[in-house]
Amino acid sequence: MFAIAKTSNPRPYATSADFCRIFQKDMNRLYLLSLLLTGNQVAAEECFIQGLSDSKNSNPVFQEWAETWARRMIVQNAIQMIHPQPTDFMSSEKVGEPDVTQPAGIAAILELPAFDRFAYVLSVLERHPLQECALLLNCRRDEVNTARMRALQEIVQSVEGRDATKRIYSGKPVLREPAGLDGLSQLAATA
Repeated sequence: MFAIAKTSNPRPYATSADFCRIFQKDMNRLYLLSLLLTGNQVAAEECFIQGLSDSKNSNPVFQEWAETWARRMIVQNAIQMIHPQPTDFMSSEKVGEPDVTQPAGIAAILELPAFDRFAYVLSVLERHPLQECALLLNCRRDEVNTARMRALQEIVQSVEGRDATKRIYSGKPVLREPAGLDGLSQLAATA
């Protein structure tokens, strides 16, 4: 007869240790996601920590899905903390904190009203389909699309305005070719 060697079967589900490794390895990207969604550093820290806790204590998740699940926990915590509503854009007060130390693209996102910021981050940077964004934000798909377009316009205006201001104070000519959103493209690629 043949002897059957015992082989260790790989664990199909992510463990607490797996989530701790994910949050440590991707700390910068996960914190940036928390910051962009919540709009301020204190809330971002709470969101990040709660995301780790919820990931570790959630229902079993396949190991292959653990990184996606971690990002999902951060998104859900940010939504619970901020409660973005489609009517947020109507208020004249911007939710984010303007910070001159932030890169222009990040600062522009942080200055957006909460709902527009969520719509932009989820649909553009996180690449969620509009229908999924609408489900997460408990609104209609067209409200997400409208908020995303508003956010794009605000970000472009803000980034171009900051570039012009920098050029004026640096003595460089203000006239230039239309600026792309290279910084935001890089941000989306790293996030």
